[in-house]
Amino acid sequence: MLNSLRAAARFFQKYIGWNRIGVLISLAIIGTAAVVLFNMLRDINYDEVVRALHATSPAHIAIAAVFVAGGYFTLTFYDLFALRTIGRTHVPYRIAALAGFTSYSVGHNVGATVFTGGAVRYRIYSGYGLDAIDVAKICFVAGLTFWLGNATVLGLGIATTPHAASPITLLPDWINRIIAFGILAVLGCYVGWVWSAKREIGKGGWKVVLPNGPLTLLQIGIGILDLGCCAIAMYMLMPAEPHIGFITLAVVFVSATLLGFASHAPGGLGVFDAAMLVALWEFNKEELLAGLLIFRVLYYLVPFALALLLLGAREIWLNTRGAEKLPQPHPKPEFTTVEAAAPLRSELEAENEKTNVG
Repeated sequence: MLNSLRAAARFFQKYIGWNRIGVLISLAIIGTAAVVLFNMLRDINYDEVVRALHATSPAHIAIAAVFVAGGYFTLTFYDLFALRTIGRTHVPYRIAALAGFTSYSVGHNVGATVFTGGAVRYRIYSGYGLDAIDVAKICFVAGLTFWLGNATVLGLGIATTPHAASPITLLPDWINRIIAFGILAVLGCYVGWVWSAKREIGKGGWKVVLPNGPLTLLQIGIGILDLGCCAIAMYMLMPAEPHIGFITLAVVFVSATLLGFASHAPGGLGVFDAAMLVALWEFNKEELLAGLLIFRVLYYLVPFALALLLLGAREIWLNTRGAEKLPQPHPKPEFTTVEAAAPLRSELEAENEKTNVG
């Protein structure tokens, strides 16, 4: 069985390519979302959407904005955690916060987060002596935090409210619950695996030491806090009727977010919205669409504008003030010739002479 799977993997890699499979999946998700949105929104009353926007409580919008800010604040710890994991302790939190906030803000809106967010991170971290490999490691660890948090929220959420995922998975509740327990079992095995011994992945300069058991629990907590803040923000913008439980909404929200992420569409545009409209079919479409529009402004457009301002201000400051003297890692001295090592040898010989005289 294992040999068959390996043979199939080699066949796909050689004749099709996993990148092409990923592109096809993204196009399929985007195409399906486009059809769903067209069918759901073709008879929508846009005047009702405008009325629903005006009717949204300013207090609810303010609370949602606070939790969106909390979510982005949590994102800064994705980068700080990743930096400490790969041993780059000389980078201060303020730089990790700047890189984390701006990279995710740009990545969320432009799409292809790994590349766009990675480019922003490299521009910021390169001034602190980090190279492209370091930035790739940071993206990997931050991505691992994201997926561990998602797996935990989805696993626990679907296990307790399996009906919440049914409109998206199109599966009965008992199958959804089995899938949820499977996710939690895999998650538990991973935590036990990193807890039992030091684990490394990659080779050579690409090697990453995975966080140990306690740090992995911290990593999961960071991911849960991020998703929790975003889900609460969305919850505050939901129509008042009919009532929906927070866990149910969290499952729908995370599922829709993952579909948007898999599509690689900028901000999951269309995909996230279609998934939310399908899963929350019991709500008035105009009122739900109004809440989604407000959420997009708070979570996507406002942080994106702020990130561009911060990055632009930083570039102007660097160009006008010149490159600042930034703390660098302390590399070990390397000598390639006898002449290069001579000054150090002379110092050692002088020190030995002083010792002998004493």
